[in-house]
Amino acid sequence: MSLKDQLTSELRKAMKEGDVEKRSTMRFLLAALHNEEIALQKELDGVEELQVLNKQAQQRRDSIEAYDQAGRADLSAKETVELEIIKQYLPDPLSIEEIDSLIDAAIMEVSASSSKDMGKVMGKLMPQIRGRADGKEVSEKVRHILGEG
Repeated sequence: MSLKDQLTSELRKAMKEGDVEKRSTMRFLLAALHNEEIALQKELDGVEELQVLNKQAQQRRDSIEAYDQAGRADLSAKETVELEIIKQYLPDPLSIEEIDSLIDAAIMEVSASSSKDMGKVMGKLMPQIRGRADGKEVSEKVRHILGEG
């Protein structure tokens, strides 16, 4: 069952149960997938579907941060609920230890020795962490490690 089919099934279930938050979240996720299919002019594969969901999750994280800074707890709470629903369909996040291990392996593999090698390291890491860790946080860790080296 594709992710799109799973979301459609969850939408029907949410409608039957009267779960307004889940219903609206499923609708915007399905709309985002549909819009991406239109943009690419093809049906999405599993990786592309996850990329769309990751993008939606990141938008929610950014919105939560902005609403918190603006003192809008009501809107932040709504976005938080949506983010939690989206997370159910994303792969499990990597632990800090797993991220550190991947960073160390990537640094050794590309023989990185300074911050000039940041691009090489991140190029090696991103396919491994995409959707399972925040790229911004990983980038900061790599920058910190290479800055000390």
